[in-house]
Amino acid sequence: MSRSQRRSGRARLGGPVAVLAALATGCGGGGPSPPPAPPPPTVVDSPTCRPPRAHPAPVVLVHGTFAATSWAAIGPALARRGYCVRIFRYGADGTGDIVASADQLKTFVDALRARTGAGRVALVGHSEGGLVARYYVRFLGGADHVDDLVGLSPSNHGTNNPLALGGALLGCTACEQQLAWGSSLLLRVNAGDETPGPVDYTSIQTRYDEVVIPYTSAFLSGPPARVTNVTLQADCPDDVSGHLDTPLDPVAVQWVLDALGRPGPARPGFRPRCAAS
Repeated sequence: MSRSQRRSGRARLGGPVAVLAALATGCGGGGPSPPPAPPPPTVVDSPTCRPPRAHPAPVVLVHGTFAATSWAAIGPALARRGYCVRIFRYGADGTGDIVASADQLKTFVDALRARTGAGRVALVGHSEGGLVARYYVRFLGGADHVDDLVGLSPSNHGTNNPLALGGALLGCTACEQQLAWGSSLLLRVNAGDETPGPVDYTSIQTRYDEVVIPYTSAFLSGPPARVTNVTLQADCPDDVSGHLDTPLDPVAVQWVLDALGRPGPARPGFRPRCAAS
C-alpha cells in the first residue's frame, strides 16, 4: 500500500455516538447490549494509543528549551483527525546537552515503534525541539524511522539573541549549543547535507520571531521534493505570532496538518485560512 493510500481515509465514529447507540440497543429488550465500539484515538498523549490505518505514523511532539511550549492547539487538532499523538519530554526541560536529549528521543521512538508496531513516526518539534529531532535523524539512525520532521520556529542554524548567551552563563547547556556563533553542535548538524533522506522536512516560521534571530535561521536547504520552508506572513500578513505563539497559531496548525496529511512535505502552494478571514 502506498504512502498516499495509507494517509487517506476517515476515522470511524466513536465516543458519545457509540455509547448512545449501545444504550438504544439495550432498551429494545433483546438481551444485553454489546460493548460500545472503541473510540478513535482522540486523546493526546495516551500511553496506549495505536495508530489507525489511515495515519500509520504516530506523531511525537518535541518541546523547546525550558519546556516553554504549549501543545494545546496542535495536539487536539491531530488527535481529532485520528492520529496517535505522544508528547516527548527531555533534557531537564530542554536545558541539557542536545546530543543526550536526541539520544533520549531515540529511546522514546524505539519504544513507541515497538509498542505500536509502526514502521515510522512523524516528529513535530518547536524551537530547540526541531534541532533535537534533526540530530536524531542525522546521527542516531532516525532517518530510517522518521516519515516527516516538522519544525515550528526551529533553531536550525542557531540564534544571535543575547538571551541565549545569558542562559548559557546560567548553566543552560542547550542555550549555549544554540548560539549562532561558536557552536560546534550547529556546525556538525549543518555541515554538508542538512536534510538527509528519505525524511520529508517542513520548517514553519514567523517573521516576528524574537527568540530565533534572524528568523530565517529556521529554514533548511534541500531538494524541493522533500523540503518546504514556510513564512506565516507570506500568506497571512496580519499574523503577528511570536516565537512561543507558533505552536498555538491556527495558521501554523494548518501547515502542520498539510505536512502530515500528504506524501512529501507541506505543499508550497498550500493556502491556509488566515485568522481574520
